[in-house]
Amino acid sequence: MSQYEEADVTVVSGKGQVVIPQAIREKLGIGPKTKLLVYGYDDAVIMKKMEIPDVIKDLKRIYREVDKKVKKYGSLSDKEINEIVQQSRRKRRASRMP
Repeated sequence: MSQYEEADVTVVSGKGQVVIPQAIREKLGIGPKTKLLVYGYDDAVIMKKMEIPDVIKDLKRIYREVDKKVKKYGSLSDKEINEIVQQSRRKRRASRMP
């Protein structure tokens, strides 16, 4: 994204809602349920798209991995389960790095 872009005008509704122009939503991948961090800075309102991990999805992936290993090797120790959790966290961190 270039530093300087053409401005667009929007209006604040009676409920304090603001419509983000479609071109900006498409460019930034902002859709329904997208979380935005909003803060004021001097006389500006700044919005930043937040990438919040899907915890349920991560847990399901961990459960599948544990179930697969239990099926193959029998019961797992707490240490082995913890290692599976740590591997999942490392993969998630690596996938978020540029």
